[in-house]
Amino acid sequence: MPIWNDPYQWLVGWLQQLLTSWGLPADIVLFLMFTVGSATLATGAMLWVTVLIWYERKVIGRIQDRFGPNRVGPWGIFQTIADMIKIFTKEHITPVGIDVVPFNLAPVIAVGAVLANWAVIPFSISMIGADLNVAVLYVLAVGGLGELGIVFGGWGSNNKFALLASFRAVAQLISYETPYVICLIIPVMLAGSMGLNQIVQAQQEIWFIFLSPVAALIFFVTSIAEVGRAPFDLVEAESELVSGFNIEYSGLKFGMFYVADFLHAFTISLLFAVLFLGGWNGPWADTFPLIGFVYLFLKTSLAYFMVILLRASMPRFRIDQMMDFNWKMLTPLALTMVAATALVNKLLPVDNLWLRTGGLILMNAVIWFSADGLLGLYWRRKLKTLVAPFENDDLPNRPVMPAGEKP
Repeated sequence: MPIWNDPYQWLVGWLQQLLTSWGLPADIVLFLMFTVGSATLATGAMLWVTVLIWYERKVIGRIQDRFGPNRVGPWGIFQTIADMIKIFTKEHITPVGIDVVPFNLAPVIAVGAVLANWAVIPFSISMIGADLNVAVLYVLAVGGLGELGIVFGGWGSNNKFALLASFRAVAQLISYETPYVICLIIPVMLAGSMGLNQIVQAQQEIWFIFLSPVAALIFFVTSIAEVGRAPFDLVEAESELVSGFNIEYSGLKFGMFYVADFLHAFTISLLFAVLFLGGWNGPWADTFPLIGFVYLFLKTSLAYFMVILLRASMPRFRIDQMMDFNWKMLTPLALTMVAATALVNKLLPVDNLWLRTGGLILMNAVIWFSADGLLGLYWRRKLKTLVAPFENDDLPNRPVMPAGEKP
């Protein structure tokens, strides 16, 4: 296979032939191939974070009428590298009385849980670390490790503020994981597979965001809440609980939490592009996998821009508002979507694309406008309840006291 056709497969084949020519057993060759591939992927993802931090700072700066980084290097492109050097050289402060194992393990788990998702993401038709047939279940499993890192960070810090912040953060993440998991069932039903590469291939004719826009919106919102980004950034809690679960961390350990935040935001954009935007699908993506990688990057960049836009333009919710929004709005809506999608997908023939597409779009429209009407009715009744005690208030009819006189 020519290198320009599929550089990834050409490089894999060349490396495999090289290791085999050294006389290594097949099992050792396979182990070394996986080791080199995972190390390359993890290193590339960690280095990509430097670009993400610079890009997000520049975009938020423009949205907020600022320049963003513009001093260190042209357009400020070396600002992130300067910050990395600063974090690497900062002192590691270890508080007295900490639980050593969970305290030091928390930042490693935070980064590792995000990197583990990249192992099953299909970057092109042939560029995938592990093509698991239960990749969706794998994503859910490793996603829980990030919550474990937050618990370890708060529990091991010997700080009551960090402990309370970790409890509140995990309550948020577990709560929003419910509609997140429910909405993941919909692309699995539409594709008939739990493999991410198979889900991408099932979107060759039409993307799932058009077949189930309501589920895509719920998944996108709950993904942002899972990351803990604005307007769901109560994980940090600097205004209520000093600095959140990571208050006792400094230096590189704090930097790892920082890296996990940016990498996680990009990872959910990758998953959204794979599950609802067709992934690497596009013209000539089957013949030239490198073009498919470009398609996935463009779709992910669009989703990531929306994540940044929400962070820069929306205020933070209160914890009670956020929980009400999840349990009273998103979770019932997600359950309704799963039941309705399963019914429509079962009744309409799969081979008739236009009939199936029309039925799914009509079902989404009915559910969306019904939910909007019920939500409007709820707020009207709540507003009426709040205003009722003041309807007979005679304050406007009371005489106004002259200036300077006391009642």
